[in-house]
Amino acid sequence: MAKIQQIQLQLVNLDPKVKRTDAIQSFVTQETPILSIVDEDGQTGIGYTYTIGTGGSSVFHLLQDHLLPQLIGRDAENIESIWKDLHFQTHATAVGAITSLALSAIDTALWDLRCKRAELPLWKLAGGAKHEIPVYSTEGGWLHIPTADLVKDALDRKSEGFGGCKIKVGSAHVAEDVERLQAVRQAVGPTFEIMTDANQAFTQNEAIRRARHFEPIDIAWFEEPLPAEDLGGHIELNRSTSIPIAVGESMYHPAHFREYMQRGACNIVQVDVARIGGITPW
Repeated sequence: MAKIQQIQLQLVNLDPKVKRTDAIQSFVTQETPILSIVDEDGQTGIGYTYTIGTGGSSVFHLLQDHLLPQLIGRDAENIESIWKDLHFQTHATAVGAITSLALSAIDTALWDLRCKRAELPLWKLAGGAKHEIPVYSTEGGWLHIPTADLVKDALDRKSEGFGGCKIKVGSAHVAEDVERLQAVRQAVGPTFEIMTDANQAFTQNEAIRRARHFEPIDIAWFEEPLPAEDLGGHIELNRSTSIPIAVGESMYHPAHFREYMQRGACNIVQVDVARIGGITPW
């Protein structure tokens, strides 16, 4: 048994080093609640969560005023029990972004502590299914970036060994999106994957229209084409296109993923550890 003895919490604002814009927002700052959990043996686990410019103080105070006081004296190894207890204590505000974000900071800190005590990386403690995974770049495809710079970044990432890159879509007219995507496809060839991300910007009809124009470019997936709450729209979109539909960054409970998959509303799930409440619920 390793009882939790001390907890430190801080809220850190991280300003982006480069401009980042998508179809619905510009990243002004990342509000980042960071906590350290120290057990009676002196081991420390660090966890954090984040918001993009709004709500960080709400997450901070939910942690400080309601959740963290309940951890002192608990066995840090009882991660699932702790998660369930805290989730029950916050049932009046769950399922919701603020609660899930707060729970994830605690859960990731406890997992970090467990990994350090076991002297093993998380991927092994979680089962060790794979020792490596393919990666793609997400940094060079922001919506404001000129086409020539998109092409250069994609070629640079390809030369570095990345298997693909993500490009934001949601320009004022579909033709602008198509011009950018076609330029990158022509430059990188057919085997380098191009992912697109709309950040929930479209209506159902517009998403279907854009997907029809994207299909000849052979993109790897169409990410967050619609607001996450529009399950019916995702079902219709997925039926209408051959492009895989990706969702997940704006879902806050495993049940949401289950319903999407059962109803044929998506092909790819992208679970955000911060948004889902941590490692434990998934």
